[in-house]
Amino acid sequence: MRLAEKVSELIEQKKSQFTEASDQVWGFAEIRYEEFRSAELLANLLSSEGFQVEREAAGIATAFVASYGSGKPVIALLGEYDALAGLSQQAGLDDYAPLVPEGSGHGCGHNLLGVGALAAAVAVKDYLIENPTAGTLRFYGCPAEESGAGKTFMARSGLFDDVDAAITWHPGTSHAVMQVTSLATTTVRFRFLGKSTHAAAEPHLGRSALDAVELMSVGVNYMREHMIDQARIHYAVLNTGGSAPNVVQSQAEVLYSIRAPKSAQVRELFERVQDVARGAALMTGTRMEFAVTGATSDLIPNPALEKVMHRHMEELSPPVPTEQEIAYAKRIFASIPEPDKQSAASRRSREQVEALRNNPLLPVLEPLIAGSMPMSASTDVGDVSWLVPTVQCTTATWAFATPGHSWQVVSQGQSSHAHKAMLYAGKAMAATAIEALLDPGLLETAKRDLELQLGDESYICPIPFDVYPPQPEKPVVKPEPAAASL
Repeated sequence: MRLAEKVSELIEQKKSQFTEASDQVWGFAEIRYEEFRSAELLANLLSSEGFQVEREAAGIATAFVASYGSGKPVIALLGEYDALAGLSQQAGLDDYAPLVPEGSGHGCGHNLLGVGALAAAVAVKDYLIENPTAGTLRFYGCPAEESGAGKTFMARSGLFDDVDAAITWHPGTSHAVMQVTSLATTTVRFRFLGKSTHAAAEPHLGRSALDAVELMSVGVNYMREHMIDQARIHYAVLNTGGSAPNVVQSQAEVLYSIRAPKSAQVRELFERVQDVARGAALMTGTRMEFAVTGATSDLIPNPALEKVMHRHMEELSPPVPTEQEIAYAKRIFASIPEPDKQSAASRRSREQVEALRNNPLLPVLEPLIAGSMPMSASTDVGDVSWLVPTVQCTTATWAFATPGHSWQVVSQGQSSHAHKAMLYAGKAMAATAIEALLDPGLLETAKRDLELQLGDESYICPIPFDVYPPQPEKPVVKPEPAAASL
């Protein structure tokens, strides 16, 4: 029996357990660093499967590492399970209907991501029981991918230092190996401190922190003409200093996110943004403080591992949607704003777009092409990829053109087709992991690929060592009242 067939068989035997776990995580919908129930669920599942589980990995309450086997090589499977604030949505609908007003929801499909990777881990473990071999399999429970940089903190703590290859995936709108780079990013909170006075009686004695925030915004906007086209700088005002216009604002805060294709480019832009903030403080007579709250490195692809994963995805074949699943996907597609559809269509041929309009879940594996495409988004998988040869795939868990971080993603998160696509990703990951365990030559080639792309550069953690992830308190779950005896 071919490896892909064996892996598929192993995952299909336990698919109901995996789909149920994915739906449970969807229901928990816990945001960054608050994924207590999600992490506990996945850790307990792996423990019941014979993995040794280390909780609170890297000192993070919702991070864990589950291990099976011993010795080298060490193969890592990366799972995520954090949701997004403000994206609550009822499952299975084709119109916007929050499950909890202003609640959170899995708008990036991480309920599928975490459990798909877990399914791969269990399948590899079951294969190793039948075919004993040297090596260690690890599942990394990674919290806070969404703006929290969980893997960056885990990398800084050395959790990936002895890993030989890392494998993961992400839900999406196509079946493909992810031959992409990503944007490095740094997120920084700037705080200005001024002097409060009566804005009418003694304005000359006041120093407005809000003025400093506004002047910083003007200064950063003037930077945009003089930075590379691929760079991005976003901001959100967190504190305007109050709601009374007749009181000079003594403090104000703004959060900036700086992105660029390379980590070194982000560091250079960050220095310039700091200079703008200092200038705003000088102009307003205020004092400026800043603190990095999160950061990620750019993603380094790995051609050697990509070829192997693509071959296994070909052998496994994408799941074929039912007529009912296609009909639901068409209703979701109809709900998507036209600009989003046009943006998605611009990256495909006319023939592909026509086929996808007829079947937004088209079961076609995208070809493997030479080179990598830039992705105008960021991920903390990038920090792992600087340390370890890393490969990812994506599968069509959502209808064509579904925008990320949208209610449509949440709505499709429990669909039967999303479950099948999740397991397809798990099978591809498992087969790739087993081949890496069995073929030392593959790992050597993958490591040479990484060294070639890094050149003279080496990993510099983008988060300062005096910055730590937030540690929310674990919620107290009240026990259910005992049922009355009959």
